[in-house]
Amino acid sequence: MQIAIVTGASSGIGFGTAVKLAQMGMAVLGVGRDEKKLAAMAAAAGEPERVATLAVDLTLDAAPQQVVNAAVSRWGRVDFLVNNAGVGSPKPLHETDDASLDYFLNLMLRAPFRLAREVLPHMQKGSAIINVTSTFAVVGGLRGGAYSAAKAGLTGLTRHIACQYGAAGIRCNAVAPGVTVTPMTEGRLNDERFRRMNVEMTPHYRLGSVEDVASTIAFLCSPGGSFINGQTIVVDGGWSSTKYLSDFGLTSAWTPS
Repeated sequence: MQIAIVTGASSGIGFGTAVKLAQMGMAVLGVGRDEKKLAAMAAAAGEPERVATLAVDLTLDAAPQQVVNAAVSRWGRVDFLVNNAGVGSPKPLHETDDASLDYFLNLMLRAPFRLAREVLPHMQKGSAIINVTSTFAVVGGLRGGAYSAAKAGLTGLTRHIACQYGAAGIRCNAVAPGVTVTPMTEGRLNDERFRRMNVEMTPHYRLGSVEDVASTIAFLCSPGGSFINGQTIVVDGGWSSTKYLSDFGLTSAWTPS
């Protein structure tokens, strides 16, 4: 039986990933801050003997060791670490204060760095780390600010881990979702400008789903992904790699800001 740690498992992509990995037969430690939401994830996985949860703030100094110890003490090792925990609603550079900068970097770069460092001694040949980044790590993005900086830093960390530890059989890849329909984005998708920027510029008939991203992460944890290392797989329907604009976008009246 393989062992996985999934951070940010209380909602959205992390919730879906933890459930999917459990349903693939893995033992899963789901990490988040909300005990009730983590309990809902464990119930959805339907594998009580193979799913554990831990409510902790990953920005705390003791958190990475606490997380890894929880998995190792129960199952003896870790095969997969999915660094997914994150926060949205960033501001552009000129509107970002130091407190916001520190929080974004602590949660989405420092915590994954420290978790990876903590888990490496407990990984064997065939293990992998998957870092969930963002299209904002690929293109920068309007209003990206500290979010873009943290996620781009995570991309650099991904490549370093792949290079440094790949020869020992420990792979590392990044999954970069575009705008995915989750509780974090539902409010923003009600904003007409934000929705147009994503819907009308994506050469696909829909936006991304949690299942799209969770399935990509699961593939990287499967034998089929065992020769993929140091890559960023972008899951955005073509948004970041094309200059697509829908017929509606080309012909409708766009008002200046």
